Amino acid sequence: MEAHIARRLFVAAGLFAAAGTAWAADEAETADILVYGRALAQIGSAVSGSQGTVGYRDFEDKPLGRVGELVENVPGMIATQHSGTGKANQYFLRGFNLDHGTDFAGFVDGVPINMRTHGHGQGYLDLNFLIPELVERIDYRKGPYFADTGDFSAAGTVGFRTADRLVRPIVQATAGSFGYYRALAAGSGRVGSGDLLLALDGTLSNGPWVLDEDLRKVNGLVKLSQGTADHGWSLGLTGYHASWNATDQVPERAIDSGLISRFGNIDPDLGGRTTRLGLVGNATLGATTLHLYATYYRFLLTSDFTYFLDDPVNGDEFQQRDRRGVFGGSARHDVAMTLAGLPVTITLGSDARWDHIGKIGLYRSIAGRMSDTVREDKVDEYSGALYAEATASITDTLRLTLGLRGDVYGYDVDARTLPANSGKGTDAMLSPKAAIAWRAGRHFELYANYGESFHSNDVRGASIRIDPASGEPAERVDVLVKARGAELGARLEFPRLTASLVGYHLTLGSELVFVGDGGTTEPNDATSRYGAEATLFWRPRDWLTLDASAALTHARFRGVAPGEDRIPNSVSNVVAGGATAELGHGLSASLRLRHFGAAPLIEDDSARSRPTALVNLGAYYRRGRLKIGADLLNLFDARDADISYLYASRLRGEPDEGVADRHIHPVEPRQLRVSLRYAL
Repeated sequence: MEAHIARRLFVAAGLFAAAGTAWAADEAETADILVYGRALAQIGSAVSGSQGTVGYRDFEDKPLGRVGELVENVPGMIATQHSGTGKANQYFLRGFNLDHGTDFAGFVDGVPINMRTHGHGQGYLDLNFLIPELVERIDYRKGPYFADTGDFSAAGTVGFRTADRLVRPIVQATAGSFGYYRALAAGSGRVGSGDLLLALDGTLSNGPWVLDEDLRKVNGLVKLSQGTADHGWSLGLTGYHASWNATDQVPERAIDSGLISRFGNIDPDLGGRTTRLGLVGNATLGATTLHLYATYYRFLLTSDFTYFLDDPVNGDEFQQRDRRGVFGGSARHDVAMTLAGLPVTITLGSDARWDHIGKIGLYRSIAGRMSDTVREDKVDEYSGALYAEATASITDTLRLTLGLRGDVYGYDVDARTLPANSGKGTDAMLSPKAAIAWRAGRHFELYANYGESFHSNDVRGASIRIDPASGEPAERVDVLVKARGAELGARLEFPRLTASLVGYHLTLGSELVFVGDGGTTEPNDATSRYGAEATLFWRPRDWLTLDASAALTHARFRGVAPGEDRIPNSVSNVVAGGATAELGHGLSASLRLRHFGAAPLIEDDSARSRPTALVNLGAYYRRGRLKIGADLLNLFDARDADISYLYASRLRGEPDEGVADRHIHPVEPRQLRVSLRYAL
C-alpha cells in the first residue's frame, strides 16, 4: 500500500512539472530562486549584533532531517522532537526550553504562526507546512528590541519569506531509509503582467520506530504576484494536512529492563492530525507595507505520558483538540525627514489579530478513542497594537533608534463543561525600545540595546476558577507577562568573513515551563538569564565556506527557595557549525555538526539530561538541469536523546505512586536519503 501511494505521488509530481514547461518563462539553466546570503552587509543598517539574514544558497545544500530544522539557521537555535514528525518541534534558544514556541515568534510571509491559547501548548509554532525549496530568505532577530513584534518575541523572532517565482519548473523525488518517500513539483510562469507560482509537496514515512509512524503529509502553495519589492503585491494560498502515529518519550527503566527497545513504545495508540489552510495578501507601495491573512486550523493529538499513574484500569491516555480561524493584518509606513538638522526615519505601524477558537478541549481517551471530556471551551481572543520607531543618524557613524509599542488584548472564554470557568477580560502593555549602533571602523560596528516585550498566557488560565480535573480551586494567571532584555554586541564584516559577538541579559515575569506528566505548558516563577553568543561565516577560498556558532547561557528562577532555582531543560551551551565545499565537476559536499549540552531536569539540579551531538553529511552532483543529492543523517549513529524529561509515571505492576524516572525520546539512527531533481 505504501509503495503504491509513493508511486502515485511521484507520478503526480511528474505530471505537474511537465505541465509547467508550457509556461516556463526563463531560459536560464538552473531552478534556483532568488538568493540572499549570510555575507549580506549588515553594518550600517542592523539594529543589534544578534540579527541577521540567511539566504536559500546558504541552506540549499544542508542535510535536513525535518522541516522544523530550518530554524537552526538561526545561530544558537536547536529544533528537536519528542513525538511524531507531524507535531511542532521543540525549540531551544538562549537558555529557554521554548517547548513548541512559548517565547520565540515565527512568521511566514508576514503571517504570525504561533498559536495563542492552543490545545497543546501556548505559542504552538508548527512550521511543517513550509516547503524548504521555496523558502528564499530567513530573517532572524534575537531579544525584545524591535517595536514591530510583540507576543512571544522575548527570546527572538524568525521570519521566512517564500519565493514569488522560480527560474524553471522543477520536479524532485526523494527516497530514504525507514520507508521515507517525498515528491515535490513546483513551477511558475507569467499570467498577464504578474507571476503565478504553483507547488505540490507530499511525504510518506514510517520512521525507525517499532510502531510505524505512518506519516502522510501533503503541502501545497499557490501564489500570484506582480511588481517589484518596492512596488508590488502578492496573494498566496497555502494548504497542509498531515496524519501520523507517534512514539512519545518513554521511561528509561522500560528500555533498561528490556521491556521495550530504544525505539519502542508503551502506548501504541498515539498520534495526531493537523490541517491548515492559509490565505495571505501582501503589498508594498513605496514606503507603506500591508499584510492581511486568514487561516483555518484544525488539530487533534493523542498522548500518554504517565500510562497508569492516574487511572490504573483504563490508563492515562488523553486527547487535545483545537479548531479555529485566525484573522488579522498589519501595516507600516516609513517617513524620512530632517529633525534638528539630523536625518531621521520614522516608522509608524499597527497590527490586529482575532483568534476565533470554535473548539478547544482536553479529553480522556482509551485506545485512541475519546472516552470522556475533561474540559471543552469556545474562546475568542483578540488583540491590537500600535507602535512607533525613529532612527536618527547622529553622525555619519552613529545611529540612535527609539521605539514604543502598545498592545491591548481581550478575551471571551465560554467554558462549556464547567460554566464557572467562563469569563471575559482585557489586558494591556507598553513596551519601550532603545538601540545605539556605532560604526567604529569601516569593517566594525558596535551595538547596545534595551527592550521590553511579553508573551501571552493561555486565556483560559485568566478566567479559570476551578481545576476541571481535580475540582479544586485554581489560581488565575495574568494574560500578558513582561520581558525585559539588554544586549551589547559587535559585528565584523569583510568581503569573505563576517563575525559577531554579543552578551545579553533577559528577565521574565513568569516562565512557561513544559510539565511532563501533564503534557502541556504551565506558567511558573520569574526567571533571569544572561549569556554570550558568537557567530562566524568565512569563505577562505572560492570553493570552501565555513560557518560556526556558539552560545553559553546561565538561566535561573528568581525569588524561589535556595537550591530550587534551576529551570528544567534550560540548555546552557550550544555549538553548531559546518563546511560546504565545491569540489569541481559539479560535485559539492556539506558536513554539519550540532551539539547541545546537558540541562537540569528538575529545579534542584539533582538530575540532568545528557549532551547530544549529531553530525550530518551531504553530497550533491549537478550536471545541467539535473541535481542528485545524498544525505547521510546522524553520520556516526549517535545514541543520544533528542529530549529528556524527569517526572513520575507508572507501568503495569509498579507501585500506585509511580516511579520518578528520566523519560527520553531518542535521536533517529543513521539513515540515508537520496534525491533526484530535474529543472524543466
